[in-house]
Amino acid sequence: DLTICAQVLFLYLDTNPTVPWEDLRYIFGEIMYGGHITDPWDRVQSASYLQIYITEALFNGFELAPGFKAPDVADMSYDDVFDYMNDKLPAESPVLFGLHPNAEIGYLETMTGNIFNTVLNIGGGAGAGGGNDGVKAVMDGLIEQLPESFVMVIVLETATPKLSGPHSPYVVVAMQECGRMNALLNEMRLSLTDLDKGLKGQLNMTDIMEDMITALSINEWPGRNPFSKCMWEKNAWPSKKGLQSQFLDLLERFRVIKAWSDTMDSPLSLWLPGLFNPTAYLTAIKQVTARATMKPLDNMTNETHFTTMYDCSDPKEYPEDGMYIHGLFMEGSRWSTLEESAEIGPPIKVGITETFGHIMDSHLKELLPVMPLMYVKAVPVQPHWQAEGVGFLRNDPRVYECPVFITLNRGATYVFLATLNTNQPVTKWVLTGTALIMQTPN
Repeated sequence: DLTICAQVLFLYLDTNPTVPWEDLRYIFGEIMYGGHITDPWDRVQSASYLQIYITEALFNGFELAPGFKAPDVADMSYDDVFDYMNDKLPAESPVLFGLHPNAEIGYLETMTGNIFNTVLNIGGGAGAGGGNDGVKAVMDGLIEQLPESFVMVIVLETATPKLSGPHSPYVVVAMQECGRMNALLNEMRLSLTDLDKGLKGQLNMTDIMEDMITALSINEWPGRNPFSKCMWEKNAWPSKKGLQSQFLDLLERFRVIKAWSDTMDSPLSLWLPGLFNPTAYLTAIKQVTARATMKPLDNMTNETHFTTMYDCSDPKEYPEDGMYIHGLFMEGSRWSTLEESAEIGPPIKVGITETFGHIMDSHLKELLPVMPLMYVKAVPVQPHWQAEGVGFLRNDPRVYECPVFITLNRGATYVFLATLNTNQPVTKWVLTGTALIMQTPN
C-alpha cells in the first residue's frame, strides 16, 4: 500500500499543474489504505488524519506537532529535510498524535492492571484467597445476596394492560430485561449451589466447578476467561469489572428493572447502562415517536442533547418525542460546565427541555468525567444525511458524531451514535478519541 500510494502521488504531481489535495486524500484514505479498514470509526480516524495533514498548509509553516512546524522546503535539499526531521521532531507522546495527555495515564493504568491480573492468574489467587476457605466465604456471600428471580407470570400480568397503550415498546423492553435477568440469576444460583455441594463432597467436582473456584479466588467474573466453561459471562453484559464490583452492578441493575417492572411505566430518566440490551430501548424511543407522529419507522433516527440536569430525580415529566437517560461518562475530552457555557450563551430549549454545552479539552487526570442527563430525541432522517453502518452521519461542522460504547474496550461494545455540539473542528475530537462510555472499569 505504501509503495502504490507513493507511485500514485508521483503520477498525480507529474500530471497536474497544482497538487490535487482532495483527490489524494480520497485515494489514500478511501481506496488504498481505507479499502482495508473494516471498522467505521477507524475509517473516520484515518480520514481525519489525512484531512489535517494532507493539505496546502504543509508549505505554509503548518504545525505538525506542538512546537514542530513543517520545514520550508523551498531552499532545502532532501538531506536538509531529513536532518531537520531527525533533530527537531519531538519525542513520541500522546499529544504528537492529537491525543490528550490523559491518554497516557489511561494506558499506564490499563497496563498496570493487566500486569497484576496476570500475576493473580499465574498464582491462582492462592496468596490472597486462603484456598477453598476463601472461595467458600465469597460463594456464601454471593448466595446470600443473590436476589430472587422475577415471577414472569406476574410481570406479564402487569404488562398486559400496558401493551395496548402508546408506550407499549417500552413495556416490551422491560419484559425482555426481566427475562435476561432471570437467565443470569438462574445460572448463577444453579452453579453456586452445585459448587457448594461439590465443596461439601455431595457432588463430584466438574470442570465448571474448577473454573468457578479459580475465578472466585482471583475476584474474576466466572466465565470471563475464554477457556472457562462457566456460563455467567455468556448470560451477563459486557464488562471489565472484577467479581465484587460487577456483582454490585448486578444488584443495582436488578433494583432498576424491578422498580420498572412493578408498574411498567418507563422511568422519567432511565439508567441506560443498566440494561442488558440498551439498543432495544433506543429503538423503542423511535417506535413510540413514529406512532405518535404517524411517520415511517425506517425513516427515524435519534439525536442527542445534554440537559441542564445532573440528578436522575430532576425530571418531572417526559420530554417531547424522546426520553431522558443517565449514567454516561466521557473519555478523551469533557463537557463544558454551566458556567463555561453561559459565556457563549444561555441554555437552548429543545421542545420543553433546556439543553446546554459543548465539548472541551479534558482536565488533567480526569479520565472519565460524569455527564449530565442526556435527552434522546427521535427525529426524521434528512435527505442530506449519510447512512453508514454506525448510524446517520450529519456531516455538520458544528456537530461531533460521538460513538457510545459499553466498556473502555470499545470495538464490539458499540451501542449508538450521539450528536454533540462543538465549537472547534470535529477532527480534533476524532483524534483525541472522544467517546461516551457506559461503564467505568472498576
